[in-house]
Amino acid sequence: MKVVVFSIFPKVIEDYCSVSILGRAQDSGALELSCIDIRNFTHDRHRSVDDLPYGGGAGMVMRPEPIFEAIEEIKPPRPLFLMAPWGRPLDQSFARELSELEGFSLLCGRYEGVDARVEEHLVDGAISLGNFVLAGGEVAAMATIEAAARLLPNVLGNHESLYEESFCNNQVEYPQYTRPEHFRDLSVPEVLLGGNHAEVARWRKESALERTRSKRPDLLPHLD
Repeated sequence: MKVVVFSIFPKVIEDYCSVSILGRAQDSGALELSCIDIRNFTHDRHRSVDDLPYGGGAGMVMRPEPIFEAIEEIKPPRPLFLMAPWGRPLDQSFARELSELEGFSLLCGRYEGVDARVEEHLVDGAISLGNFVLAGGEVAAMATIEAAARLLPNVLGNHESLYEESFCNNQVEYPQYTRPEHFRDLSVPEVLLGGNHAEVARWRKESALERTRSKRPDLLPHLD
């Protein structure tokens, strides 16, 4: 899967994606990542990418020229998504859709956002992490890349874990325990120690449902 990211802070994304799962995904060839600096497509000595908004108001807006020029010169894989609050919320289902593409591209806004002509005439859609505001799209872009790339074949050490984790069945994952068996008078549930796989599976299914009920009841109407 090829992913191209446009940002004024490309190194932030490159550094994050060079370690752990995303680093291994790139080393194996499962993920091909390119980070493009939008400032390279400016033509003034200050490498300016923003300007005051027409109509007045606080903050600055990213100019359309360097963004259009960057996209037109690089010709990144489509679809091209803007990271924006009005975008489609990133969830597990959307991440799986992205993981099934041969490639996609992400555009990171900054300041008060990008010139509306970018939204209207350049991008194919937008992605949002939720109903809150970030300083820029880089964090959202990294989350999008990780959510999609970890679903690629042979990226995770144990691919079967993808079918038991949170949201794969519209519920959150069951509680997990590891050594030591006893810690500060807190013990691992007996059922996990007995070696009865059927009992463990039953406990995990019931625990996942109960956890969803108490932590994320909003998911319950969607359960089968």
